[in-house]
Amino acid sequence: MIDPRVCEVMRQDWNRRAREDANYYVAFGRRDQDDVEFFATAADVVRNLTRELHRLPGGDVRSRRALEIGCGPGRLMLPMSRYFGDIHGVDVSDDMIRLAKEKLRDIPHAYASVASGADLAGFADESFDFVYSYAVFQHIPSRDVVFNYLSEALRVLKPDGVLRCQINGLPEAAARYDTWNGVRISAEDLVALARKRDFQLLAIEGASTQYMWMTARKTPRAREREPAIAARIRRITNAHSSEPVAPCRGRFASISLWMENLPAECDLPDLRAFIGPEEGRVFYVGPQEADGLQQLNVTLPEKVPTGLRTLRLEWMGHPVCPDGVLRVIRPGPAVPRILSVTDGIDLLSGTRITSGTLKVTVEEIDRPEDLTATVAGRPLVEAEVFCVDPVPPKYEVNLRLPEALAPGIHLLELSLGRRRFAPVALEIA
Repeated sequence: MIDPRVCEVMRQDWNRRAREDANYYVAFGRRDQDDVEFFATAADVVRNLTRELHRLPGGDVRSRRALEIGCGPGRLMLPMSRYFGDIHGVDVSDDMIRLAKEKLRDIPHAYASVASGADLAGFADESFDFVYSYAVFQHIPSRDVVFNYLSEALRVLKPDGVLRCQINGLPEAAARYDTWNGVRISAEDLVALARKRDFQLLAIEGASTQYMWMTARKTPRAREREPAIAARIRRITNAHSSEPVAPCRGRFASISLWMENLPAECDLPDLRAFIGPEEGRVFYVGPQEADGLQQLNVTLPEKVPTGLRTLRLEWMGHPVCPDGVLRVIRPGPAVPRILSVTDGIDLLSGTRITSGTLKVTVEEIDRPEDLTATVAGRPLVEAEVFCVDPVPPKYEVNLRLPEALAPGIHLLELSLGRRRFAPVALEIA
């Protein structure tokens, strides 16, 4: 059951954020961001979404309809409008919708409207080709609301329509969630939903991270498979390059199978990949490419030994193609490194620090609690350590600057045990 009080709190909180600084709370890049910079921050997300449009049946783009759940002030609707003849966006916040209407006023086929915060009641069944959502479900404090939105998205999709959305897939860490730090949904939860609601689950990328993406197609799942083995593995490459090898662990321990004649009914819940006797995790079934091949991505199992290994692909418990061969190699050594240093609030400000806090992103560090930092020789207080991604692993470390630090250029010095990183120059405002 959906508690109506949850939706009312979401409405109040997001109206307050919209009035305070809508662009900041939507893109989390910089306070008082102008519209040019704000809309430019959508580029990577738009590329992520439009990649999935290749899954849609062919036809005139002008006949396609799209819906965004949690459209905010229209950051994604504006660039996405060029791919559809009709695009709608809904948001729980009245103030966000007011801003969206202003920013979309020159797009006659874009429509923004206030929604309940838990459903898509204003739209008919089977009325959209594409439904998408980004940085919305991760701010919802109720699992019931998130799953109801997913069910509603499937309801309003046309047959063979596609849902692409981002969900917080981090492990459970709080007894109570709010409208900023929302609920966590696991990859296993999404597989269970696909089985229950009878739709194809085609991608779960970034499992166990805050920015987990799923792709679903409104097509009934297969009940049984054809007995004949018609598919073929044409080549196996690393998922991150064209190299025909994969290390046994680490960031590059995943592969792409380039498949010919993969049954259209194949999806994640019933596809299994074995490297030797150990099972990997299939996390992406791609659309058919121009050459007729499909990309199927697999994360290697943790215990796979090095050497030449047989790769077996099963669907619904039966081989889907003749076995392939994968070369597994030893990973390179871990290299602890700093990826970025930014202001803790205005992320686009880089090393110009205005908020009194720093956000340091590090990776390939097993014990982030051993990281020490000083500015101008004075120690910094660690405010929070946050695992962004368990592989390679990657952490965000939030630090507070010493009080009464004089404005100007100061050196940030970071150490991990006896390892000292290159100093980073900060401009303290």
